[in-house]
Amino acid sequence: MRILGIETSCDETAVALIEGKNGRVRELEGLVASQIDIHAVTGGVVPEVAAREHVSAIIPLVSTLLGKWTKKPKIDAIAVTAGPGLFSSLMVGVETAKALAFAWDVPLVRVNHIEGHLYSSSINETKPIKFPALALIVSGGHTELILMKGHGSYRLIGRTKDDAAGECFDKTAQMMGLGYPGGPAVSRAALKGDVAAYVLPRPMLTEKNFDFSFSGLKTAVLYTIRNKHLAVEDPKVASDLSASTQAAIVEVLVEKTIRAAKKFKVKTLIVGGGVIANDALRAALSARVKKDLPGVALRLPQKKYTPDTAVMIAAAGYYRFLSHNIISPSKIKADPNWELVD
Repeated sequence: MRILGIETSCDETAVALIEGKNGRVRELEGLVASQIDIHAVTGGVVPEVAAREHVSAIIPLVSTLLGKWTKKPKIDAIAVTAGPGLFSSLMVGVETAKALAFAWDVPLVRVNHIEGHLYSSSINETKPIKFPALALIVSGGHTELILMKGHGSYRLIGRTKDDAAGECFDKTAQMMGLGYPGGPAVSRAALKGDVAAYVLPRPMLTEKNFDFSFSGLKTAVLYTIRNKHLAVEDPKVASDLSASTQAAIVEVLVEKTIRAAKKFKVKTLIVGGGVIANDALRAALSARVKKDLPGVALRLPQKKYTPDTAVMIAAAGYYRFLSHNIISPSKIKADPNWELVD
């Protein structure tokens, strides 16, 4: 079956078409209209601006996507992000999807944005997920550990108590004047830095739960700059501080994830979210899984599927469709606070 995916949860207008067959999904086409340059001016996403950009981009993007075929492809269902995210942005995607589903007389599947990231590593993957599985989702707004006993069966076992890891990257980048988005900027600067240059905390690392906290680390970076009178405009200083900050974030994420995987005796470790594009995190996870979790399959998404994409939403929609997890389009609403695990 072919599913059209629509994603407008934040500042990316994305549409995609995937094919689902025998429990596998593959991308046929995906398009994204980015707003990065617009929000770089303010150093962050302005909800009203993001929503207006979605309104102007969504229909032309769908038309362009479908126009890539000489004959309009048969679409069996539409999958749309219904939450969590920015309310006004979500509304644009949801209402567009509802209108298209009505016009084309096809089922509409609502998808949780976090669930999309969870299935991003399944795109173009030939091997099925072996359960139980543990998912680490790390993005600008989310840092969560989710236990899966099957498709659609989710148990939240850990989450950030305050700032997400991606937010910590963004705010520390802002402190150093590295630009927006902060994650890639810190990662690039860290390549030439010394991870031991500055001593920074590893929040909640020794606690026996699987929760996270990155607010204290962000504050520690701020006070390090102030107390040491660091000239962050100096490339060497920025590189060292970036490397030290990145090392702290990566160590906490990896250690807690490995610990949880051991406790729940998982067969698959799934990772997803924008922060998973970070090379240091990918390398650290790969090394620790190989060392400490023999026999566990690590599923890292291709880097092009780590940001917010409609491909991942369509993929998650496919598995929801197979599970008959579908509600009436009239009941589908934009829900900025929709929790994947109730």
